[in-house]
Amino acid sequence: MTNSKNQTRLIVAASETDADMLYATRFFAPDPFIFLQRNGKRTLVLSNLEIGRGRRQAKADEFVSFDQLEREVRGKSKKAPPYERVLSHFLRKCGVRSAIVPANFPLGYAQELVADKIRLRATNGLFWPEREAKSEKEIEMIGRALRITEIGLKRAVEVLVRSTITREKKLRWSGKTLTSEMLRAEIDSAILRAGGTPTGTIVAGGDQACDPHERGFGPLYANSLIILDVFPRDAKTGYFGDMTRTVLRGRASEAQRKLWEAVKAGQALALKKIRAGVDGMTIHKAIQNLFRERGFPTEVRKGKNVGFFHGTGHGLGLEIHEYPRLQKVTLKDRQVLTVEPGLYYPGLGGVRHEDVVVVTKSGCKILSRFPKKLEI
Repeated sequence: MTNSKNQTRLIVAASETDADMLYATRFFAPDPFIFLQRNGKRTLVLSNLEIGRGRRQAKADEFVSFDQLEREVRGKSKKAPPYERVLSHFLRKCGVRSAIVPANFPLGYAQELVADKIRLRATNGLFWPEREAKSEKEIEMIGRALRITEIGLKRAVEVLVRSTITREKKLRWSGKTLTSEMLRAEIDSAILRAGGTPTGTIVAGGDQACDPHERGFGPLYANSLIILDVFPRDAKTGYFGDMTRTVLRGRASEAQRKLWEAVKAGQALALKKIRAGVDGMTIHKAIQNLFRERGFPTEVRKGKNVGFFHGTGHGLGLEIHEYPRLQKVTLKDRQVLTVEPGLYYPGLGGVRHEDVVVVTKSGCKILSRFPKKLEI
C-alpha cells in the first residue's frame, strides 16, 4: 500500500459531520472547509471566522484564508464567486493537477475541478486506512465516551427503580405516567451534563423493541422487556460510545428470562471467539446456532423477521457505525467493535446486549463496564 502521507489528498467537508475530516484535523467546524495534504504537508483553508481558532486547535502545517482566495477570484466583480471556483483557484495556485478524494466527495465540486483539468480519484475503501486499527490514545477516548454512555444508562435504571406500578401495569414516575420519551429525556440530560452529545437514544418496550431501530414512544409497562440502547458522542473528542442493556421493571416470566439468558449466552460465546485472524461470519453463525438450539430460530413469521436478523456488531470510533461490520471481515488486531446479538419475537418482546471490545491477537478486551441485570 502506498503511504497515504506521500499522496495528494483532498477533503472538502464540515468536520462536525465528516469523520475523515475530523480524523485528519482534530478540529470541529460546522461548515465545510478545505483540507489538502501534499508531500506530507497538511494545509487547511479556513474562513476568517474560523482561522484564528484553527491555528490554535487544528492539526495542520499551514493555514490559508478562504476570504483572501475569494477576493482573488472575485476581482472587480460585485458577485461573490461560487465555493467550487475558489477551491479550483486554490488547487491551481498550489500546482495540484490530481488528487485522491473520499468516496463521498461532493459531485458539484468534482465537476468543477474536472472541468479545470484537475484529475480526481475516489478511494476504493477507507480514505484513511490507519483509522481501522485504533491507537492507544483512540482506545482511551472511546473508553471516555463509554463512561459517558454508562452515566446515561445509570440514570435510566435509577428512574425505572424509582417508578411505581399502576393497576393497569403502567409505570408511574414523578407524578406522571412514565413514557419512552420521558425516560429518553432523562438519559439524554445525564449525557449532556457528563460532556456528551446524545444521538438517537433508544428506549423501546414490549413489541416496539422487536424493530431494532425503533426509538420507542408512549407509556412503559411493568413486567415488559425494555431495550435501552445508548450511543452518545463525546463532545470533546468526537468519539462515540455504544452500549445496550435490556431490563424489566417488575417480575419476568419464564419465557422472558429464557430469551434474556439466551442473548447473554450468545454474546458470551462471541466474546470468547473474538480474536485477530478469525472470520467474523463464523462467530455470527455460531450465535445463530446457539439461539436455534435454545428454541429461538431466525425466520420469517407472518411477514416479519423474528429471531436474530441483524449483524453481530460494527466498528466504532469517530462514526457510530464505521468499518468494519463484524460478520463481513476477518478480524484484525486493534479493531474496536460492538458485540450486540439480539432476539426479537412480537408477543414476547426483544432483548439485546451490547458491549464494546478491542480485538487483540489472543482474544479481546472489553471496554464497557455496566452490569447486566434483568429485573430492576
